[in-house]
Amino acid sequence: MRFSYLLTFIHPEPNARIADDDLAVITSIAITIPALSRARLYTPESADDYYTSDGPSPIFAMQLDYESLFDLEAAIAENGRLQSLAKATLASLQGCRVEQQAMVRRPFPVADPVARVVDGVLPCQFLVHYPGEALDLDEWLNYYLSHHPQIMFDFPGVREIEIFTRIDWLDAMPWTRVHYMQRNKLMFDSAAAITEAMHSPVRHRMRKDFEAFPPFEGSNVHHPMLARTYTFD
Repeated sequence: MRFSYLLTFIHPEPNARIADDDLAVITSIAITIPALSRARLYTPESADDYYTSDGPSPIFAMQLDYESLFDLEAAIAENGRLQSLAKATLASLQGCRVEQQAMVRRPFPVADPVARVVDGVLPCQFLVHYPGEALDLDEWLNYYLSHHPQIMFDFPGVREIEIFTRIDWLDAMPWTRVHYMQRNKLMFDSAAAITEAMHSPVRHRMRKDFEAFPPFEGSNVHHPMLARTYTFD
């Protein structure tokens, strides 16, 4: 199985931006975490979705991917490598509320997984989370995983589809634990590509399927974010 540790920094000023120096510090920590298979560092971007408008994206988010839950938990244990991030002086992130969650990561196929970088523009992720609760989570997940990513496959220009589901996990970090019932993430070449996809006929099929979900509370939240990716052997 694959596991991800997800961090989100939410600044009280919605249009605040992380400083380059602070991003460099975070990067230097992330790329030295033992047993990490991939790190994704996210910064805010803007795109337009036909059906939703959830406000500015968070000032920063991070996805750390592992092949083992034990390796993930070691990084966020009392003496884990991520403690250095919690203790770092990051001026542009002062005052942020920080949310953390460990989840199972489920990749789904796409027709063309190769991102096209044009004029140095970073690929853009459409990050979605479901903060509420399903009346029957097993029924909800079974429906979602067997219907929704199969429609996502048809989005024009989609380069990656990942669905995240809940697990029990241990940590010693000073941040707020959240228990979102599910997250998903779509990668595109750019924010413009997200906007194109979210105004395509596929988006209307997604909405129709959303309306057929088993009962749940809390709707969902969408945020486009630029992605810096680091992979490790």
